[in-house]
Amino acid sequence: MRRGENVLRSLLLFALLVTFSSCAYKPSAKYSREVVGESISTNIIISSQDPENTVVIKDAVDSAVIQVFHASLTSRNLSKTHLEISINEPTYAPLQYDSNGFIVGYRATTLLKINRYHEGVSKKYTATGHYDFTVAANAVLTDQQRFDAIKYSAQKALKSFVAQISAEGTRAKK
Repeated sequence: MRRGENVLRSLLLFALLVTFSSCAYKPSAKYSREVVGESISTNIIISSQDPENTVVIKDAVDSAVIQVFHASLTSRNLSKTHLEISINEPTYAPLQYDSNGFIVGYRATTLLKINRYHEGVSKKYTATGHYDFTVAANAVLTDQQRFDAIKYSAQKALKSFVAQISAEGTRAKK
């Protein structure tokens, strides 16, 4: 009986130690919010080559600010951080061909150039996002496929930007 009691006490002590010595994990959103603050304003520079995509990017950026940074969108004069974003013309590269040589898979690549203004300091970032999609053989890319590809690749580029911001936040804490 004594041995069983000792094992039980050891397990209980181990469980208490693990409970009270947590690893101090913080989600990346917390680090990124420490860098950008609680209120953010955004401005998308309209591309003269592809103005329709600017609206798609603006929606994706605003959604990311709310969902990823857990911050509120405000006007520039009330915000702690201002993001100025421009998009390079998206590119579409063939990825896959069918047996007749027709393209059936593409990769859309979106490059975002982001200027972050925070408390009088400005910093420049570039973020790239890719999105792979398929089309019917011998088909032309439709506007809807193009817009979806830009939307999803821009969202991935924004996630890349968030990762850069989070890394800055972790380095600032050390």
